[in-house]
Amino acid sequence: MASSGVQSAKGGSTGGASAYALRILALMLGAFLVFNGIDKLSWFLDSSILAGRLEGWLASAAPESRWYIETVAMPGVPIFARVVPIAELAAGAALIVGFWTRLAAFMALAMVANFHFARGLFFSGEFLTDGVGFPVLGALLALAIAGARLPFSVSK
Repeated sequence: MASSGVQSAKGGSTGGASAYALRILALMLGAFLVFNGIDKLSWFLDSSILAGRLEGWLASAAPESRWYIETVAMPGVPIFARVVPIAELAAGAALIVGFWTRLAAFMALAMVANFHFARGLFFSGEFLTDGVGFPVLGALLALAIAGARLPFSVSK
């Protein structure tokens, strides 16, 4: 008896409605990341935009986030201001075309979690109601786990 949407031995989806649903999810998250990356292109020329955002978060940061912002994020602003837009654009494009979907989703998950940690959202109730909190992290996790060999993907 064949079942649609079952997992293959290598962990990828073999078809059915669940595979198409994951493909649609990848397209939508890809567009979300591409537009976020486009929004951050100004960081290339002016890393003080990112520095200002981090300083704003620092003012009301939980101790864990404060440590992270002061010791990791602020010293890395010149690098992160260039890497983040490129990474968001690349991960978004990869999700849209279906190229290494699981890796792209995992990398995007790490980026989104990083921003949520720096903003201190993991330590507040706002994380549960923020539209880019649970929904985006959950969707990226689903793609990182089961996003291989989806329909209409360039890498199968």
